[in-house]
Amino acid sequence: MLRDGTYVATPGAPSASALGPADIDDALDRLREAVLSGDDGAPAVAAVDHLVGNAARLEVRDLDLRYVDRVGRSEEGVRAAVSVTWRFAGFDREPARTEVEMTVSAGDGSAGEAVVTDIGGGDGRTPLWLTGPVEVRRTPEVLVVAAPGADLAGVTRRAEAAVPVVRRVLDRWRPRLVVEVPSSADGLGDLLGAEDGTYDGVAAVTASPDGSLAPEAPLHVFVNPEVLGTLRPQGAQVVLSHEAAHVATRAPLSGSPLWLLEGFADYVALRDVDLPLSTTAAQVIAQVRDEGLPEALPGPAEFDTGTTHLGASYEAAWLACTVLAERVGAPGLVDLYRAVERDGLDRALRRVAGWSEADLTRAWQRRLAALAA
Repeated sequence: MLRDGTYVATPGAPSASALGPADIDDALDRLREAVLSGDDGAPAVAAVDHLVGNAARLEVRDLDLRYVDRVGRSEEGVRAAVSVTWRFAGFDREPARTEVEMTVSAGDGSAGEAVVTDIGGGDGRTPLWLTGPVEVRRTPEVLVVAAPGADLAGVTRRAEAAVPVVRRVLDRWRPRLVVEVPSSADGLGDLLGAEDGTYDGVAAVTASPDGSLAPEAPLHVFVNPEVLGTLRPQGAQVVLSHEAAHVATRAPLSGSPLWLLEGFADYVALRDVDLPLSTTAAQVIAQVRDEGLPEALPGPAEFDTGTTHLGASYEAAWLACTVLAERVGAPGLVDLYRAVERDGLDRALRRVAGWSEADLTRAWQRRLAALAA
């Protein structure tokens, strides 16, 4: 029913449909200022006030929020792609930068200012600390950030234990280990901008938070709690030590063969573990018995997360590095690992081990044959 009288809009209070780039930029600027100042009572963070506490506990620095493009509408307002820059002080040497979808809504009529009301969704990456309240444990060497309900204490304990495991082999490493634990496997995919199911069978992965492959990009360990939580304590520790070795060697940014990157990380993680080869190489032994000896060291296809023999590929790579360590010792294996990045595999093998790749492959095949006999 219509009523008499004239409707007067509140000055400066645009509707969601009328929000333009300047309104969105202003909303992002106010959000950034409130987060950096720790003002969890500011109107700019009313709907996303978890950001203030998260940023304080994680010591977020270099925070920047920049409007990129309008990507759609929701019931609450405009969906916008926002470039987010951040780093965790004391752990990340350089900032990460990624695009995150956010909802920006019109003001409530009194303030007349647009505000961010939701963060996340879409197909891109959504950093864990932006999505909701997180729990944080920090030591001088380890920073763990976890979704509520995740095994913060257990992951922290294993991350701390991984540091000396890695340093026994890589004594030049100055540990700055960041571990992120979402609530689920799907949550892990959201952090990494991956399709659902990509990491369902993976316990953890080391990557840059923004997907960058730049030499100074920060590297974090991202945990799949649905897999890590099913492992026995020793197995879970091996996973965290393996990923810590990747961080120490900056393996995701390396151009070295995957079998060397993964085999070396397992060599570090398993070096002091008292388990028989029938356990640590059980899957590759079974594969050799069923299919015969492989013709070559594992290639990229064997390390695809969807492959049916992923565990066997890791064990095969570990055995290759074990064979090398038996020839040149642990320090020699470290030298070889570093030399391959610089000189290429064949040249590094000849200089450090006196072998060609064919020589290594034959020695590795002999070891596999003996184990499967």
